[in-house]
Amino acid sequence: QVQLVESGGGLVQAGGSLRLSCAASGSTFNSYTMGWFRQAPGKEREFAAAISWSGGSTNYADSVKGRFSISRDNAKNTVYLQMNSLKPEDTAVYYCAAGSRYSAIVGSETDFRSWGQGTQVTVSS
Repeated sequence: QVQLVESGGGLVQAGGSLRLSCAASGSTFNSYTMGWFRQAPGKEREFAAAISWSGGSTNYADSVKGRFSISRDNAKNTVYLQMNSLKPEDTAVYYCAAGSRYSAIVGSETDFRSWGQGTQVTVSS
């Protein structure tokens, strides 16, 4: 099993950018499909983005497509989420997750077995 630690969250004005990082340890990082999910206050956790083990395939929720970009550096055991043109509705706790199957790229929570503790992103209007 892989252990995940997110960082990079914070407070930003609408229209600004943030880059989240997720450092992995404890297992073979480059065999995992990696994903980012988010949970806004009072709402259920939702899928944001996912990337295959090689980085060759990505998938995004419609709500972030064109503004967010997921990438990974297998040499550093790290996955990133670059968030641009942020909106107040992007305010949430962002979670990094790891799935052992390629099919996890679809973004179903049940396909992801390891989760980080989350990092808060707050976008002010």
